[in-house]
Parts: sequence; C-alpha cells; structure tokens
Amino acid sequence: MDRLVGIDYGRRRTGLAVSDPLRIFASALDTVDTAKLIDYLKTYAEKETIERFVVGYPVNLDGTPAEAQVHVDTFLKTLRKAFPDIPVSLEDERFTSVLAHQVMIDGGMKASDRRDKKSVDRISAAIILQGHMDRTSGATFAVNPDSVPESRSRNKTRKKR
Repeated sequence: MDRLVGIDYGRRRTGLAVSDPLRIFASALDTVDTAKLIDYLKTYAEKETIERFVVGYPVNLDGTPAEAQVHVDTFLKTLRKAFPDIPVSLEDERFTSVLAHQVMIDGGMKASDRRDKKSVDRISAAIILQGHMDRTSGATFAVNPDSVPESRSRNKTRKKR
C-alpha cells in the first residue's frame, strides 16, 4: 500500500516519518543528514510506494514567513525535481519541537535521551505527518458520545453504612 512521508527539514539534519499502510498512524522513521536526504528518499522509494510527501513549513506565530522558510523553499524545488510524480503538501510546523519534547517526557524518555536532537527531529516529522493525516482524512469520531448509555455504576447510589 502507498505511504505518506513526513519531513521535518533542517539545514543539518532532517527528521522523517512514515504513515502506516492504512494511513491512520504516523511513525518516526529516521533522522538523516540533510546532504544525504534525497538519496535516502530514493532508496526508500525503491522499497515502498510513496503517495505524497508532507513537509513541515516554517511560519511565525503571526503567520508571516519564518526565517527558515527560504531553506525549505530551496529544498522543495530539489524534492520536486527528484520526485516529479509525487505530490508535496505543506503543513504548518509551529510548535512541533515543543510537542515532540512533551511526547518524549510523556513517554518516559530519560532527560539525557531527550537532548538528542535526532530524536526530536524524527518525532517532529511524525507530528507534522499525523497532523496532515488527521486534517485531511475526513474521519469523524467513530461513536457519537450522545448515543452511549450511561454506565450503571454512575447511576447507582452508594449506601451509607
């Protein structure tokens, strides 16, 4: 099945994530040196069918282009040239590093391991990709909360002893 690839582009290293075949979950894939990124993606594309690239796009809080946007734009030209038949979507990457750190804390990762920027890049790419999939899937909540009957335990009153 086709996969989506999430990219958290950086000038030195780039975090990558991939969707599961059903496109429900994004998983951190790898962190690669940016200089080797296109070659890595070509090798990956030989093993898996890539349907779309989802690239984190740097924007300031006020919606204006962030300083790093120039570098991402240059990368986007290279990516589109290397993979002309694979569409590229841009996803707002604001707060992804903060969210990645929180995921690592919530997951019980040691403080020393959380300082590894490669981990942050991979997890940021997964957050970017998951955000795109959630936004574009058209899925709705599987169960209408109003249709769930109240639990009997909530309806029972406790007897005083």
